[in-house]
Amino acid sequence: MKILAITQARYGSSRLPGKILKEIEGKTLLELHIRRIIQSKLITKLKVATTNEPDIQKIEDVCKKLNIDVFKGSLEDVLERFYFAAKNENPDWIVRLTSDCPLIDYVVIDSVVEFALINNCDYASNTLNPTYPDGIDVEVFKYSVLEQAYNGATLKSDREHVTPFIWRNSSFKGGTKFKSMSYENQKDFSGVRLTVDKQEDFLVIEKLVNALGIYEPWERYVEYLQDHKEIQLLNKGFIRNEGYQKSLNAD
Repeated sequence: MKILAITQARYGSSRLPGKILKEIEGKTLLELHIRRIIQSKLITKLKVATTNEPDIQKIEDVCKKLNIDVFKGSLEDVLERFYFAAKNENPDWIVRLTSDCPLIDYVVIDSVVEFALINNCDYASNTLNPTYPDGIDVEVFKYSVLEQAYNGATLKSDREHVTPFIWRNSSFKGGTKFKSMSYENQKDFSGVRLTVDKQEDFLVIEKLVNALGIYEPWERYVEYLQDHKEIQLLNKGFIRNEGYQKSLNAD
């Protein structure tokens, strides 16, 4: 069985340009992200799906250093980019990650993968009903489901964000096309923000990494934030999935 993880990474960003190449203690956020993913025990291969934007060589350099394959595809049609990044790998399952989550946790990745396999879901995620911090997001789905989404999605928001067509047509949302299940934490930490979308987010991650290093479990970072409220307040109140909401508004 082949489980292919694909993380989307682009240089441009309207809110924080070049964010995944910003450095903490000599390592880019992209490198932190990748180093945490490759600790996974269940992922067969990790691939970075990027674009042909200017300065993309910098992303390729990080991936080359870590021996990670790169696929370059559409800037706007991220669903197409994902599909073609996966197609020649012939995987059974896809794990979707995003590179603006530098503290993504391999234990959570493996837990969601195992959950999907045991329940034979078409789609499983810890984002359907968010209970994990923003930035610990994991989506797992069958390659055949990605193929159906690629062929069936027509809305711009569906194609910009890869999985809305899947989860919107899934059983968890009342649909009939795909069997989906929500993977949830016992305690709700969805109000904690560990993603990087704005400068304030970067400052939070920088302070966490400076204090604790790059290999702690997500719970340890949350615990540190709870003990240092002044840090957590730096990016408090930002909207979760703001980019997707903007795409919906544009449809």
